[in-house]
Amino acid sequence: MGSFQVVGAAVVDGSGRDPVNVDVSIEEGHIARLGASSAHGEHLDAEGLTMTPGLIDAHVHLGLSSLIRPQFSFQISAAEIAADIFATAGATLDAGFTTVRDTGGIDGGVVTTIAKGKVRGPRVLSCGPVQCQTGGHGYYGADWEPTELWSSHHVPGLCALSMMSGNADELRGNVREAFRRGASFLKLCVTGGVVGAHDRLTDTQFTVEEIAVAVQEAAARGTYVTVHAHNNEGVRNAVEAGVRCVEHGTDLDASTATLMATREVALVPTIAVVEQLLHDTAGAGLDESTRDRVMGVRERMTEALAVAKEAGVRIGLGSDLIGPAQNRRGEELRLRAELETPMEALVAATKTNAEILGLSSEVGGIAPGMQADLVLWKGDPLEDPTLFADPSNAIVVVQAGRVVKDLR
Repeated sequence: MGSFQVVGAAVVDGSGRDPVNVDVSIEEGHIARLGASSAHGEHLDAEGLTMTPGLIDAHVHLGLSSLIRPQFSFQISAAEIAADIFATAGATLDAGFTTVRDTGGIDGGVVTTIAKGKVRGPRVLSCGPVQCQTGGHGYYGADWEPTELWSSHHVPGLCALSMMSGNADELRGNVREAFRRGASFLKLCVTGGVVGAHDRLTDTQFTVEEIAVAVQEAAARGTYVTVHAHNNEGVRNAVEAGVRCVEHGTDLDASTATLMATREVALVPTIAVVEQLLHDTAGAGLDESTRDRVMGVRERMTEALAVAKEAGVRIGLGSDLIGPAQNRRGEELRLRAELETPMEALVAATKTNAEILGLSSEVGGIAPGMQADLVLWKGDPLEDPTLFADPSNAIVVVQAGRVVKDLR
């Protein structure tokens, strides 16, 4: 289809306003008008369906679509890793996600290949490899392996999980290398993590001065830094250094949330991965010790969401799924709908995420002039948010004005 109208759907525009029954005209990949049109052309009958903007996942790891440990130890071929990445990209699109922010694991070739249309997938914004402190979160080499060998785990153009820095000068060099390889923003690990090999959640990593180096380099390119952070000290260090976004925020307290709100730093909670690791640790290629780290994280992350909301922090939405089981990315909306309302979860996954990604004039809403990224859902996910979790309920997916999935 080139120019066409979607008729008969209940339209939820992503702004938080109630649904309206209105026809949507699409021309040259963009939304041309809302309301009945006298123009001739194709019509897509959406009677009984609910239209939303294309969903946005602000925290994905397409490059971690294989079993984690085997991938890091050369037990899986580059061909199989590529197959897994591109299968996950297609499944992401089929689940209704037309834009994602990849927060570590892919190299620039994946972004380019999807953008050229050689494989199916969403629009991808990528940080390339994550920037990590030597021996900190994001390093999965063997204890005996010299740090300088870690980069040999990268497959150029395909996957590159992380880069290690021992000081500010090394970080500056690694950041510049990440931009050279196509990164559109930066991500730093400033605390330990749940899926960690050499750290604890209570660890803080990188100093304020070191984080500020990455912020400076990002600002010089008109972009920003987000950080992996679970504890308050790490979050505060990052905010003080000038980052724009915090991922996870598991133990966020009221004073730290207030600081984030004051400095206009966004939060992207990631609940679906916690559920994934609790219920299928082995499926992600991880051992049972990881499950011990996860215990209690779900409850604390839930509390942190409420604290951030009370403080007025801008809150996006990210799934953070890892391993091969990334086909039910919409679980994040279902889980968030249990903690907020289905409408708030949808707004987080559309309008708010578009703002966090710097794409609010292009995607995340249904309005004239915006890119025609749309999903038609079977039934009403605002009444039954479990519909978001099952990709088969995304009956039609439109990406940049092209129908890329149609189960009618």
